[in-house]
Amino acid sequence: MNTTPTTAPSGLVILILAMAAGLSVASIYYAQPILPLIGSDLQLSVSGMGLIPTLTQVGYALGILFLLPLGDRHDRRTLILIKSSALALLLALCSFSGGLNALLAISLLIGMMATMAQDIVPAAAMLAPDGKQGKTVGTVMTGLLLGILLSRTVSGLIGEAFGWRVMYQLAAASIAFVGVLLWAVLPRFAAHSTLSYPALMKSMAHLWMRYPELRSAALAQGCLSIAFSAFWSTLALMLLETHHLGSAVAGGFGIAGAAGALAAPLAGALADRTGPARVTQLGSALVIISFALMFTLPLLSPHWQLVLIAISAVGFDFGLQASLVSHQTLVYSLEPAARGRLNALLFTVVFVGMALGSVLGAQAWALAGWSAVTGLATLVAVIALSIRLLDAARVSRAASLARQS
Repeated sequence: MNTTPTTAPSGLVILILAMAAGLSVASIYYAQPILPLIGSDLQLSVSGMGLIPTLTQVGYALGILFLLPLGDRHDRRTLILIKSSALALLLALCSFSGGLNALLAISLLIGMMATMAQDIVPAAAMLAPDGKQGKTVGTVMTGLLLGILLSRTVSGLIGEAFGWRVMYQLAAASIAFVGVLLWAVLPRFAAHSTLSYPALMKSMAHLWMRYPELRSAALAQGCLSIAFSAFWSTLALMLLETHHLGSAVAGGFGIAGAAGALAAPLAGALADRTGPARVTQLGSALVIISFALMFTLPLLSPHWQLVLIAISAVGFDFGLQASLVSHQTLVYSLEPAARGRLNALLFTVVFVGMALGSVLGAQAWALAGWSAVTGLATLVAVIALSIRLLDAARVSRAASLARQS
């Protein structure tokens, strides 16, 4: 019979969870910088190459929506170990692919199995003692975001030096390694629901309607994701056109963003002390300020423009991660027995925001250049802050009515 963990996890266990989250989510981004190498080796067209990351992202979205709810029905330890084994195998198979069709099918499945990262985050929240959930989730989310931001840099360097197949083989080995570590340290988790899978999926609609806190958290974080994605999807174009710098420099700005991500545990600890709702407001405000600062770029010399972009990247990544960690802490507290489904709903909206950000960012760039991208990012961040303030007003009104009654 499954048991619920009752003791606080050690620092080593949290470190392993953070590392596993980062390496698993990195699997969906490794292909992006090495697409030319894959295309040259397999003689693919540009459209064929473009389908590889697209199918991986589609797989990740499908996994979030259709696999994460299983965490409420089954032992999370078992689910995480199954996904890690499958992901390691698929990454290894990817390195031996000889044609586009096989590569696309494997890429779709890689995306689905990489959602083990999103199983790890609620598992960490369940392991954390009361009052420490924000800090624990923040630490694991730091690992996850570092995996997103640094995966492209690592893949580009290894692919250029040793070839794209070696990159996937090393990725498979890394997942196999953390899979063994997770097998060694993860306890068994209690299954919180006995619903059938169709009923489990149907209940997600009821959860969405039942909790206004969930809706405001998801919509606010979705808006911040639009800003994040619009920036990173157009940065390389801006650097090339304005500063005549290549993609390697654009990748270097990911390191600046990673510096902001390292502060996520601090945001989690702050959420534990002051409440997650307040931190979401502060995080959204920081995103607004960071993007608004970039309106001053035309006033600066090229050197100082690059410095300001790096500073802004640190600022908005910190704000976005502070908001995300706090939103997760808030959402997980709504109904602990439904954390898998709540997480699936939150990240489905976040993923939609990321996709919209790529599309809208490209359109803004085509219409009016970098100033339009900056304007878009600032606007959606203002909308996110407005959602958070409206939710705070709703909570205040409800508390006032409760006192009067």
